[in-house]
Amino acid sequence: MPLRLAPAEIFSQLKSQRFLLVNPRRRNGLIIFKHYYAEFAGPGAAVGGTVDVDCLGVFPVGDLELLEPSSPEDRQRGCATRRQWVQLIRKITSEELPEKRAKMIMEQFQHYFDGKAIAQLPDDTFAQLVGVLPQTIRKIRDI
Repeated sequence: MPLRLAPAEIFSQLKSQRFLLVNPRRRNGLIIFKHYYAEFAGPGAAVGGTVDVDCLGVFPVGDLELLEPSSPEDRQRGCATRRQWVQLIRKITSEELPEKRAKMIMEQFQHYFDGKAIAQLPDDTFAQLVGVLPQTIRKIRDI
């Protein structure tokens, strides 16, 4: 059954270790804030469980819809998809130049989401995803 929750409710679910999936059939995702960085869980990714119990906050991207896995295979697929999203962000953060990291994350999000969804994401949120200053994101947005 699809869940459409407010950010505070999503945060509460993650803190309680509830295991959920980002709907793989929608252009949606969840940014999960940790102590010194943020992670992105895109379509199909698992969220919650013991992986996100240390989260400090969340930011839904697009029209977020969460699902409960209906089988162990769904759970495994969700975990594998989450690893793929983490690897994508890791690839971006391995770029040495902050401006290039900022440009790469913006391009990735433009590939998956519409302009309205991207415009709603604060500069500091993008910055935490790829380890740059919010001013660097602003500079890339203004180009």
